Amino acid sequence: MTEVPWFEDFSVGDNLSDVPSITITDGYSAIHQSVFADRMRLPIDSPLCKHVTGSDRMLVNPSLAANIAIGQSTIPTQRVLGNLFYRGLRFHRPVFVGDTLTTTTKVVALRQNTIKPGRAASGMVGLEMHVVNQDGQTVLLFWRCPMVPCQDENADTGHSDDLSIMPDEISEADLLASVPDWDLSHLPGNAVTMKPGTVIDVEARDTVTSAPEVVRLTLNMAMTHTDAGRSVYKKRLVYGGHTISMAASQLARVMPDLATILCWYKCDHVAPVFEQDILGSRINVQDIIEVKNGRILKLLVEVFAERGSEAPKHEDQVKVLDWHLAVLTGAGQ
Repeated sequence: MTEVPWFEDFSVGDNLSDVPSITITDGYSAIHQSVFADRMRLPIDSPLCKHVTGSDRMLVNPSLAANIAIGQSTIPTQRVLGNLFYRGLRFHRPVFVGDTLTTTTKVVALRQNTIKPGRAASGMVGLEMHVVNQDGQTVLLFWRCPMVPCQDENADTGHSDDLSIMPDEISEADLLASVPDWDLSHLPGNAVTMKPGTVIDVEARDTVTSAPEVVRLTLNMAMTHTDAGRSVYKKRLVYGGHTISMAASQLARVMPDLATILCWYKCDHVAPVFEQDILGSRINVQDIIEVKNGRILKLLVEVFAERGSEAPKHEDQVKVLDWHLAVLTGAGQ
């Protein structure tokens, strides 16, 4: 494989592990907090974190841990046109400040896009990411699908793998296995009653800023995020994890008892996001599972972008994200 591969350079089974490991310091957490203003309490409140987790170390925001893992997987996707989706992302264990993350990326599927006159050839690359900590313990396992151009604009590679091999299902047993043994009774109550069918439009929206800085922080090498000349949109494309992290921050505003994110079942980028877009979220509660002194909430978070000078309703905005996830909270009210 070339140093900066095209779609033709990939083969199923390619194993890409020669990437820098990252030790997550307080500095990483501070920069993440300054960009996203995430109100999830455990990564920003040391005494509370110790009471809940029993650890003397601060919890790392799961959005930051995921962004680092994704950034470590971008050596093969430096030419990416856009990342289409994530599948089956599960936190096998929490990450704390001082942990070192190492990510191995494997090619599991290749599918060329339909050849059409006037459109340069490209294809979808199914990637499996396995993230371990300094003790060799699995932290994350997940899949993502970037779209990568062909070097030959008229290439016909014949790749036609089934991308559904990247699973979006996480069993209830695996979900429960991801619940840490924490004392959630220390978390505050939730002012909003959460039950299946609850829909919350988060009133406070956010303007996307510091997008290249997040890319650089996480060692993300995708050129479209830092160089407008390499973007098919002729302006820098905002990294997808930035949008997801903003949605997570908005989620924490309406869930003060949010302890952590347990998994992403699936996450689809349904439209691009650009700097200065104003993002707003709609939270849909789909199911609730009672656990020891807390609850698991299965959610669909929809994110909408406004790109004009007015402030239209969600129906008039651009939908950019469908994010299916499960979170761990306190016992509620």
